[in-house]
Amino acid sequence: MFDLDAYLVRLGLQGDAELAEVHRAHVTTIPFENLDPHRRVPVSLAPDDLERKLVARRRGGYCFEQNLLLKAALEALGAEVDLFLARVRLGAEPGAVRPRSHLVLGVRADGSSWHADVGFGLGSLLEPLPLGPGGEHEQSGWRFRVVEDGSELVLQTVDGDEWIDLYGFVPQPVPFIDLETSNWWTSTHPRSPFVTGLVAGLQAGDGTRTVLSDWSELALTEQRPSGTSVTPVSWDAVPDLLATRFGLEGFALDDGGRLVLETGP
Repeated sequence: MFDLDAYLVRLGLQGDAELAEVHRAHVTTIPFENLDPHRRVPVSLAPDDLERKLVARRRGGYCFEQNLLLKAALEALGAEVDLFLARVRLGAEPGAVRPRSHLVLGVRADGSSWHADVGFGLGSLLEPLPLGPGGEHEQSGWRFRVVEDGSELVLQTVDGDEWIDLYGFVPQPVPFIDLETSNWWTSTHPRSPFVTGLVAGLQAGDGTRTVLSDWSELALTEQRPSGTSVTPVSWDAVPDLLATRFGLEGFALDDGGRLVLETGP
């Protein structure tokens, strides 16, 4: 049984919260992070494990964990939720076809259908969008829209003066076993960027995105609609940054310079 009260307390909410309110609070409270795959710890999608990690232990997670937790909460609030798998297009070479490794939710609530996603670490939606192609939506300075590309719906955002693709998905529900397969690859494969690299990110209500990552160089990046600042950091600074900037406490570096969690598995 999903503990809705504990989840809402984690988000700083209470009572019968609305979809948009829950979505925004989730994105701005629970950090995006891959610290388990980075430490060679496989990610579990079991509901009890998600609640224990992201709610009780106040950790974060990546798309499968984040959006499955949101799914459980929205269903507890009376919504109907479908699972869609997306191909990330951001940063892909022209013509490249990536695996369906990103989870997106289709939510039916209050007589409408919504596109929800609290787990896109490179800039999640702050609030749900109407499901399907449509006009431009501004969220705390960031601009989004959904367009059609063949059978896929493509989420786009503005970068400079042009629209760029973030990811595309076929709006057809997938079984949970497909998620488990994608999650297994993402969290354990030696070529997965979530295994080889480090990333932690959190969005603020004013639209500021703060990301600690070594996917190019190890740096702390603060991104706003008005511009981006990048500050290189040393590995020795990582445990303190995780704690102070993302609320991810209990991490340290072992003798080999790798992250370890001192307060639990």
